[in-house]
Amino acid sequence: MKQGFFSKRFERWLQSRLPFTDHVTLNQRNVYILPTRAGLMLGLTLLVLLVAAINYQLNLGYLLTFLLAGCSLVAMHVAHATLRGLTMHLVAPSPCYYGATAQFVIQLQNHKKSPRHALALRVQDTRQEVQTDVPAQASSSVELAFKPPRRGLQRLPTLSVQTLFPLGTFRVWALWRPAAQVLVYPQPEAHPPPLPSHSADLGGQALATPHHSGEPDGLRPYRRGDNLKTIVWKKAAKTGELISRDQVTLQSHTLWLEPQLTQLAAPEAQLSRLCAWVLRAEQLGLRYGLRIAGQDIAPANGLAHQLRCLQALALA
Repeated sequence: MKQGFFSKRFERWLQSRLPFTDHVTLNQRNVYILPTRAGLMLGLTLLVLLVAAINYQLNLGYLLTFLLAGCSLVAMHVAHATLRGLTMHLVAPSPCYYGATAQFVIQLQNHKKSPRHALALRVQDTRQEVQTDVPAQASSSVELAFKPPRRGLQRLPTLSVQTLFPLGTFRVWALWRPAAQVLVYPQPEAHPPPLPSHSADLGGQALATPHHSGEPDGLRPYRRGDNLKTIVWKKAAKTGELISRDQVTLQSHTLWLEPQLTQLAAPEAQLSRLCAWVLRAEQLGLRYGLRIAGQDIAPANGLAHQLRCLQALALA
């Protein structure tokens, strides 16, 4: 327990000295090397062989001992050179929803005339590890992932790269703290209620009168050329008849979304329901606005408007 405590303290101290950067080149100052358990056992074996050779005056014992020791020293320099000079660049991750996995790409660039073997990259404090080789004077890409701990703008965790090449007797590693951040949207409510049908600005005037099935007005038989997104697939599965939503009718309705309409007390639950409503309104082609945290986003629709609303919810 004490060893684990001190090793974690040392690791936190070491990470605190690292700068935040999305581009790093490994050198003697940020590459560390220590013998592995196999390396320590090899050292002990060499010591026993040397004592036996001295005690019994065995010339072949001396030869074997110094041959193995020389190979170990060469392996130590080869292992350190496998990481030294490696350039790593992080590609900024895309936004994700809370509870989902955020994925990002690391690009490895090798400027040496020899390949770099058995590189293992992982997210610190996790067991996930991705191994790769980088050819001579070429590049390679590795995809890593982690689960953000909360909603909002989250910094990426510390990354590590290591190698045991060539003999596994030395562990060579480096730590890296990316500067990039990932935007984490609220987790959409799994089964939200239908969209609110009244706007606070219109004094209770109906914007869309929902049917019992949860679909808004403006339904009509499918016409050739209609967008597939406008088809009500639930009704098609039940009746076998293609029903489409009238985009003109839908877009004439303006919907304002705000926390009090969710009828929930918990702030995170409110954001989760608003997130689901934003996705639903966009799917239906409605014009919708958002009022959250003193910010008013004017009614509109489209992918850019949806992303703007989701960002506001994430940062609320």
